[in-house]
Amino acid sequence: MMDGNNKNTFLAIALSIAVIVVWQFFYINPKLDAEREAAQLAADQTATEQVASQSSDSNGNVPANNTNGETSAGTGANVPGTQTTSSPAISGDSREAVLATSKRVILETDSLIGSINLKGARIDDLKLKNYRETIQEGSPLIELLSPSETKNAFFAEFGWVAGTNAGDVPGPNTMWEVSAGKTLTTARPVTLKWSNDKGLTFLRTITLDENYMFTLTDEVKNTSSSSVSLSPYGRITRFGKPEIQGIYVLHEGLIGIFGEDAAGEEQGLQEYTYSEIEDDKQLLSEMVKSGWVGITDKYWAAALLPTGEFKPRFSYFSDGRARYQTDFLGKAIEIGAGKTATVEQRLFAGAKKVDIVDGYNDTLKLDRFDRLIDWGWFYFITKPMFQLLSWLNHFLGNFGLAILATTVIVKAIFFPLANLSYASMAKMKKLQPEMAEIKERHGTDKAKQQQAMMALYKKEKINPAAGCWPVLIQIPVFFSLYKVIYITLEMRHAPFFGWIQDLAAPDPTSLFNLFGLIPFDPPSFLMVGIWPLLMGITMFLQMRMNPTPPDPTQQMIFTWMPVMFTFMLASFPAGLVIYWAWNNSLSIVQQGLIMRRHGVKVELFDNLKGLFDKKKNEPPK
Repeated sequence: MMDGNNKNTFLAIALSIAVIVVWQFFYINPKLDAEREAAQLAADQTATEQVASQSSDSNGNVPANNTNGETSAGTGANVPGTQTTSSPAISGDSREAVLATSKRVILETDSLIGSINLKGARIDDLKLKNYRETIQEGSPLIELLSPSETKNAFFAEFGWVAGTNAGDVPGPNTMWEVSAGKTLTTARPVTLKWSNDKGLTFLRTITLDENYMFTLTDEVKNTSSSSVSLSPYGRITRFGKPEIQGIYVLHEGLIGIFGEDAAGEEQGLQEYTYSEIEDDKQLLSEMVKSGWVGITDKYWAAALLPTGEFKPRFSYFSDGRARYQTDFLGKAIEIGAGKTATVEQRLFAGAKKVDIVDGYNDTLKLDRFDRLIDWGWFYFITKPMFQLLSWLNHFLGNFGLAILATTVIVKAIFFPLANLSYASMAKMKKLQPEMAEIKERHGTDKAKQQQAMMALYKKEKINPAAGCWPVLIQIPVFFSLYKVIYITLEMRHAPFFGWIQDLAAPDPTSLFNLFGLIPFDPPSFLMVGIWPLLMGITMFLQMRMNPTPPDPTQQMIFTWMPVMFTFMLASFPAGLVIYWAWNNSLSIVQQGLIMRRHGVKVELFDNLKGLFDKKKNEPPK
């Protein structure tokens, strides 16, 4: 029978293995599948682009109007871009050359730089000034939105769907004129103007705050002699499947909050991956009273925030170039003769920084806009974990130090429970002679052995399961910390010290090129850095705190498990490996102090000495 100390050790090993298996299943395997799928998609897309038709307008859209310019607004109307139609081929020109072919309004703030295409008033040129692709100096800025003729086309557009007597209304092909303002900044809005032949004049005022929120205010003047009806729409379209992380703990793709419908039913958070919407083709909801829709990447997103009731929709189209679209169709409005109506819509396009997203959610009184960041099902644990790390980072000036401090705080919070657990383990070690005598007395009768053991535990007031608690507590903390490190923008490119310049990326060093001394680039499975090695050493020492098990199989596990974990954890984010190494170190000190206080011998030094004792390790003759 395995004694209590080794039982707890093997429980820790089993739970740790579970973590690694989950990582392998939900990260490594999907990532490899995603890479293979991306390669196949690139090949398919190349073939498709060679035959892509341009029979529709230059952006691959068919406006929602009939040939006579009128449809029924509201129920039955279509948002532009949701019709099956050929898509535009990719231009062979550079991004800059494509931008130069259209009339544009320049925009620039402390956070964004780009332009708005006057054709369709489309926001399709946006770079994030404060974020770069890599940590290398001079690395290109993150390109969030791009014109439809570029390879990574991704854009947002607002317009109108015509109803009764409306005639032509602003859509994908509308050429707006600049009525006021030349450059969009936080201090200076831009106003666009367009009129049709039915007596409707559209004035669109676009404002941009200091971060990533566009506000579009459409003023529609009806100078005709009859009442008209029309519905506002907004859409975000992305051509081609982007390269994604391919990990199940992170959602990338179409996302939205579908609020309460007319029947009072709450639909809540909706998330579709690119593959899921490819299978389903379309997700269309009935009219809802609140919410938002968008497309999200790991760190960046574009989201439409309509005002008033709207119909949300997710769509996928494979004609020509594959495209993904999330859009809304607003409730139809009636504008009487000689009257004016005003509709306000918003677009978020930028970085998913927690305080910015939460700030919008609170100040604009949005419907759960904070769920744009993928906190997961256990957000009530994950988000407080981030808030603690963020506060400590503000205080200490380094997220790596914040991780170390968080580990100490978690240890302190659970110290009473851990103290009881380690104390129980120490008492069980003192009872080892009596436990050995029970085993010898009852021989192979396992039932009597168990009864005698339980009687001994009861007499000495020991709970043999108490030692499991430190391990069980560590699991949710580990996963919540991993989630925070992996999904939050604040961790991206966050440095620690020395060679760790990105806590969200694996340790870049490798034992197999002597940490850069040898001019050799090891394959990914040999990228075992300094911090994974430190983690493996601390794990090895922690396992040696308890007596070496007599069973040869168990001895082999004790010996090789730290080595296996060192290799497997080498692909984890450096911040998580630092946490694990530091947590192991604290656990070694804590367990050692508690064992000494209870008069129990710490086996660490004897076990380490025994590894090099040739006589002890010789097989029996």
